[in-house]
Amino acid sequence: MAALALLAWALVLDQARGMGVAPGTMGMDLPLFLLLWVIMMIAMMFPSVAPVAVTWARSIGRASAGAARAARLTQFVCGYLLAWTAFGLLTYGILALAGTAVEDHPDAGRWIGAGAFLLAGLQQIGPLKDVCLQHCRSPLAHLVRYAGFHPWARDLRVGLHHGLYCVGCCWGLMIVLIPLGVMNVLAMAALAVVVFVEKLWRLGPLFSLAVGAVFLALAALAPFHPWLLPGLEPPQQPVPDMEHMDMLPPGPAAVVVP
Repeated sequence: MAALALLAWALVLDQARGMGVAPGTMGMDLPLFLLLWVIMMIAMMFPSVAPVAVTWARSIGRASAGAARAARLTQFVCGYLLAWTAFGLLTYGILALAGTAVEDHPDAGRWIGAGAFLLAGLQQIGPLKDVCLQHCRSPLAHLVRYAGFHPWARDLRVGLHHGLYCVGCCWGLMIVLIPLGVMNVLAMAALAVVVFVEKLWRLGPLFSLAVGAVFLALAALAPFHPWLLPGLEPPQQPVPDMEHMDMLPPGPAAVVVP
């Protein structure tokens, strides 16, 4: 999983160089967006999910070996990514609506950005965040319960179940990519650090509240400071090249009749 995370970061960096930051879905259709979204989630989430994966891998190791163990771990990872793929579908719809709104009404980006920061801030300090974060920080009791699942697709369902908790814990962090830019690598890296610290630092819950306060402050500032919303800046209209326009022949209206 560590190797996959590093590879995913390399792919994201390479893709970001060619796409930049723009509002909406940046012209991507749904399959391409979901592929890129899954790669982003591998890069951002796999480091923080490592303790759960290691614990589950150890429990698998007692009952399986070799190819069977690898297959079960693959199912766990696929289940986890399935949860984030479902959230990616929702994100794509929000991005499409936001892109259309900014294109039709450029000033709408300020309020969309403020709303995204507000939702993220409320989620960070709300009860759902606390419940899901406690699960992600101390999953051992849940992993013991998972051992009682029916054998059919057990590992897939375990990964999906844990992934849903991660979505519940981190969906607010992900929606700030709407105002900051889905392909904003610096924002992605900062959010990945936030997720890692929240889940693994002993003061993670307090850190989560502090991040929520920052988001609420950004929600108040966003309508008046558009530079905080690089992912919602309206597309710039091309500026005419005056130097080349001077070289063009005059049109009919510019012909002077003696």
